Amino acid sequence: MEIKVLGPLKAHEHGVSIVPSAAKPRQILALLALQADRVVTVPTLMEEIWGTDVPRSAATTLQTYILQLRRKIATALAGDPDVQAKDVLVTQHGGYLLRVQPGQTDILEFEQLAASGRAAYDAGDFAAASELLGGALALWQGPALVDVRVGPVLELEVLRMDEDRMATLERRIDADLRLGRHNEVIPELRVLAARHPMHETFCAQLMLATHRSGGAWRALEAYQRLRGTLVDELGLEPSPRLQRLHRAVLCGDPALDLTTTSAVV
Repeated sequence: MEIKVLGPLKAHEHGVSIVPSAAKPRQILALLALQADRVVTVPTLMEEIWGTDVPRSAATTLQTYILQLRRKIATALAGDPDVQAKDVLVTQHGGYLLRVQPGQTDILEFEQLAASGRAAYDAGDFAAASELLGGALALWQGPALVDVRVGPVLELEVLRMDEDRMATLERRIDADLRLGRHNEVIPELRVLAARHPMHETFCAQLMLATHRSGGAWRALEAYQRLRGTLVDELGLEPSPRLQRLHRAVLCGDPALDLTTTSAVV
């Protein structure tokens, strides 16, 4: 089975989609997909679907949803005498498990590439880090599970994935800056800074990139935009880290021109 959660939910068995149209079975499939090859307990599935307001008929209704998913799988498996739907969506003690072959889930591929990219970055191989982290980010086809109604369990999973994506993006840009690719990342950073006006790391990276490209005034402009937003929205000044970078740009600190300088000063 091939599963994609980094964007719209997609799940195919033998090239046939098994994603149901009904909202609650989609939630169940999404949660099972995120925990592929691991048991998801019945209470966890119930919490996702009904939150704290679990009806008396929940156990029977959940079994109905599981049966609907197995029927979709069985249709996709038609003609394969070696595998049955219950071998793919497995009943385990206290829960259910979606069996997936290695390398068939985009979230696991993302996590593996991101981990390899972080290791390359920590080892000082910034070219490999940029390539690996960029490959991880390329797997995203939009917001995670964008077409699935999320309950309390999936909400936390989506938040975790989004945070992992953001951290991977920050590190990939930092690797590019360490490689002297400041001109190349400026357009991307301008968009990111506009979308995330209180995100200090993107602001710091934009400041460093524009400074290295001979636009110190643009670096100072980026700082002032972020500072204005922080003061207006939260009544806070930028962090000491960002203030140090601001002073370094003002002074024309030559250390900022080194390609080994971190984007986060």
